[in-house]
Amino acid sequence: MKIQRILRHLFATRWQTRRCFTPAVLEQIERAITELETQHAGELRFAVETAYELPELWAGLAPRQRAIEVFGELGVWDTADDNGVLIYLSMADRDVEIVADRGIASHVTQAEWDAVCRDMEDHFRRGQFAEGSVAGVRGVARLLAQHFPNRGGDRNELPNQAILL
Repeated sequence: MKIQRILRHLFATRWQTRRCFTPAVLEQIERAITELETQHAGELRFAVETAYELPELWAGLAPRQRAIEVFGELGVWDTADDNGVLIYLSMADRDVEIVADRGIASHVTQAEWDAVCRDMEDHFRRGQFAEGSVAGVRGVARLLAQHFPNRGGDRNELPNQAILL
């Protein structure tokens, strides 16, 4: 199994990722984040990573571990109300992870986050990257609005652009 995973990562290319996440798809994700952040008090980032380096793979770096690293690298944790959420996609692993800051994580169950991830993965398996990404943003926004409705005066603390790592 380890060899299969290493091969998937070695043969994954940025070109393949850019074919799935074209500028138009990235723009749709950004528009969805911008629109939906008006409904809740959270901050949302969306990151897509093509593949990991060989040493990371050999060490057994899991998508969840990498998502937590990216959460820190992108400063998603650095919001005034500890209300940041990262949607992270590992293309080579075909895995979606959601990492939420402590202000949100204590209110939303892992099962709720997992349901959003599975919905996105279902879309991605069908090649529907725009639809799956926007569905994920909407799913996270729905959970945030339920637990952290926008009470006015909310400011945008993090960029809304999706990022290709």
